[in-house]
Amino acid sequence: MQGTLASVAHAALRAIIHNVHVRRVPGAVWLIRHAAEVLLGLTLSGLVAGLGLYLADAHDAADAAWTVVGACGAGYALWAIGEALAHRRLGVDVIALLAIVGAIVVGELLAAAVISVMLASGRALEAWAAGRARHDLRALLERAPKDARRYRGQTLETVPLDEVAPGDLLLIAPGELVPVDGTVAHGAAVLDESALTGEARPVERSAYDPVRSGVVNAGDPFDLRATATASGSTYAGVVRLVSQAEASQAPFVRLADRYAVWFLAVSLAAAGLTWAVAGAERAVAVLVVATPCPLILAAPVALVAGLSVAARRGVVVKGGGALERLARCTTLLMDKTGTLTTGRPTVTAIITADSYDPAEVARLAASLDQVSGHVLASAVVGAATARGCELVLPQEVEEVPGRGIRGLVAGHQVAVGKASWVGATGQPGWAKAARRRARLDGALTVFVAIDGVPAAVLVLDDPVRPDAARTIRALRDGGINRIVMVTGDRPEVADTVGAVIGVDEVLAERSPADKLDAVRLERGRAPVIMVGDGINDAPALALADVGVAMGARGSGASSEAADAVLTVDRIDRLGEARALAHRSVRIARQSVLAGIAMSLVAMAAAAVGWLPAVWGALLQEAIDVAVILNALRALRPGTSQTRLAATDTALTQRFAHEHQAIRADTEQLRAAADALGVLPPAQAMARVRQVYRLLVEEVGPHEQAEQEELYPAMDRLLGSRYATAAMSRAHAEIAHQIRRLGQLIDDIGPGQPDEDDIADLRALLYGLHATLRLHTTQEEENYLSLGEEAQELLRAQPPA
Repeated sequence: MQGTLASVAHAALRAIIHNVHVRRVPGAVWLIRHAAEVLLGLTLSGLVAGLGLYLADAHDAADAAWTVVGACGAGYALWAIGEALAHRRLGVDVIALLAIVGAIVVGELLAAAVISVMLASGRALEAWAAGRARHDLRALLERAPKDARRYRGQTLETVPLDEVAPGDLLLIAPGELVPVDGTVAHGAAVLDESALTGEARPVERSAYDPVRSGVVNAGDPFDLRATATASGSTYAGVVRLVSQAEASQAPFVRLADRYAVWFLAVSLAAAGLTWAVAGAERAVAVLVVATPCPLILAAPVALVAGLSVAARRGVVVKGGGALERLARCTTLLMDKTGTLTTGRPTVTAIITADSYDPAEVARLAASLDQVSGHVLASAVVGAATARGCELVLPQEVEEVPGRGIRGLVAGHQVAVGKASWVGATGQPGWAKAARRRARLDGALTVFVAIDGVPAAVLVLDDPVRPDAARTIRALRDGGINRIVMVTGDRPEVADTVGAVIGVDEVLAERSPADKLDAVRLERGRAPVIMVGDGINDAPALALADVGVAMGARGSGASSEAADAVLTVDRIDRLGEARALAHRSVRIARQSVLAGIAMSLVAMAAAAVGWLPAVWGALLQEAIDVAVILNALRALRPGTSQTRLAATDTALTQRFAHEHQAIRADTEQLRAAADALGVLPPAQAMARVRQVYRLLVEEVGPHEQAEQEELYPAMDRLLGSRYATAAMSRAHAEIAHQIRRLGQLIDDIGPGQPDEDDIADLRALLYGLHATLRLHTTQEEENYLSLGEEAQELLRAQPPA
């Protein structure tokens, strides 16, 4: 009867699977995706029903219910074994199948049912942890436009994208994705190419310049002459790259399966030897206590606990397999823009001509840029707002895409844009210095004219994240031994960022296909983590052993192609995620090995006759509970993670606010030094005295407050009263240099400085500028970036 029931149940299960795959019955897709959960519900219901029948003295009915449950578990295990063999693997399901069948054969039907429930529980946990599909192209496909606006004579028509042919003239509206490769038909186009190149700054394309599909129109409408079909364009190529990357990934072997082969061999050898020496009854008792529930449950429980903790910290890892791979990876590849940098251009300096006040220049330029649709306008407005400037609405505004904007602001004619747009001809000293600085720093320049006279240059840059270097150090401490920055940006910019954060190698000007090749090369050496945020990163994220997407600001395509998504805009959470992964896998391994060890002891007891099958089943359940409780330790965050108390968080937020003002003061030091020997002596000394007042009234009190309040808190947090000793030495040096500057100003007095005075003043001002800039950056990297609210402030538009 038991054999008949098992055969019927197995046949029914196979029939269901056949219908799901072949006939596509309604709900088939849902059933495939939730097979483990359905099996858990069925087996658990059958187990409970059998217990109820047994308590009601309906023993035969209870045995029948437990037999069906055991048969369902055996059928599912057989199906899982078939899938594993298709990938040339032999996993833990073989032991489960033998244990279930052996229990049914010798009449231990309750044990068979319990084993089936445990098998279903482990698979359901893994399925729940995996969540949605690892590599889904849905975001890429949904982002792609379905139609285009094509000129037909003097009118526009909307046509399906497949009907667009080379030579067609298309209209690209503001904010639209360019649907096919082409060229600018006439005029100019302002494009956001960050999704493809990773470069945060917008680019301008003139008439007949090539434009790739997948970029966004960041300016006014423009006409595009198509040069390719949709299927032959750049964006479609990225989609194909992602598909190929997915297909080339090797199948993953679960942690439990790595122990299953030798545990299976030991269990079968022990059962066979016991059968030969002491008979079948003791052999079955050995098989019952050899039930691989620690293998089936311990690892999934620990990994799911790790996934839960990671999610609370803003890292969504798509399944236990991804968490295991994350713990094993030793090489890290990182994109630059939006990953190691903020991905948002910011004004880092305002270099003025003659006697123009930087704050007034910022106010007038930002007032005009309020009404601009240019992607850099928000950076200018943010810089002025951070300075506390009161903006006014402009009048008579005229904006020309690709050139600039002009209008009337508070009675002044203001122009913002290219040098030719504002009338900056020739190479005046201040403009030459600004251009040189931008070229050396890999930054962008925007010129400002007031009342028809060129007045200033705004220098815009994409700043490195304050937590980037600290994250790199933490990852190295956690076992990552090779870090490579791979970016589509220019070599001079990429090399600068790579040197600042301390990577091992910089690969610049890399296309999506080049990034894919870089991941493939590194995977040949060691398991690889790839971190990125743009569509151009999606193929590499899909191919890497673990792809991590900056989901807080990245593209949907990168998030879908990745194995893990950072839902908060903090790169330091990557270090936390890897530490959590390593800890969860360590706890899972401990639980598995402890369970195996206890099972081996129980097998030895059963083999010598000290442990009958029924008591063996009860002991096995106790072992299961023990290993599960141990696995649940992964729910507790690791002790190595740095956490700030509420008072410390408030301190980091306060000093992050003050650092915004300090940055502005620091840039004025450089501007005052540049003015010496260029402006008339009286004007130059007036600037020097002004910055000295800023140093005395703002910078000095700020440094003292940090020394007395912030540094003791950081020493307490970092566990040593000497943790901030080197930074305290910098405070002393800054105070000393400020005193020297004051003494020199007093020595010069009301008269004009001579050449020696100018040389000494320049040396002090440039030295203070460099020291303050380095010192504030170090504080932000090491201390202030520990506070989440402070990090938000540091990533905000910094004043120049």
